[in-house]
Amino acid sequence: MDENRLRLFDRATAAATEVVAAVKPDQYDDPSPCEGWSVKQVMSHLIGGAKMFTGMIVGGPPVDRSLDHAGDDPLAAFRAAHADLRAAFLSEGAMDRTYTAPFGEAPGTQLVAMRTNEVMVHGWDVAKATGQSTDLDPEVAEACLAMISAVPFIPRGEGKPFAAEQSAPSGATAADRLAAFTGRQV
Repeated sequence: MDENRLRLFDRATAAATEVVAAVKPDQYDDPSPCEGWSVKQVMSHLIGGAKMFTGMIVGGPPVDRSLDHAGDDPLAAFRAAHADLRAAFLSEGAMDRTYTAPFGEAPGTQLVAMRTNEVMVHGWDVAKATGQSTDLDPEVAEACLAMISAVPFIPRGEGKPFAAEQSAPSGATAADRLAAFTGRQV
């Protein structure tokens, strides 16, 4: 197991958990920086993604990402889904196997990196949409930015996971720069 990747996943999850915990029910329908998605839809996407990756690792039926995975208690759902995913990452041989992931075949260690990036970027979306600080764990945000910017091809554009890279203002936090890299207006 790549302990550093799991440590980054844990810290990203902790940062996003704090953000989700601070969301008020009257903010669920607010728009998010993730175009076309409300705050609750972004939280549901994060929860559904954790469930999907858990299923990839331990087996199980496909996860319908169009469902509301956040339910009436997004924080509890977020915590449970990410605890299950962490346990899956720690299961015997999980990091050594290759899985069919959203962007092709990937080893377990790459799944951890993918989820860490996803949690940081969408945690930023929820924080921004709800007026919270977007200065999420700077060390993890820097690591995510380094990981994602090293990917040779980023699917960007309409109908793709990422919008065109945006510029971040001078002095922007690492999480803001990560968000801008993934196409968010900072």
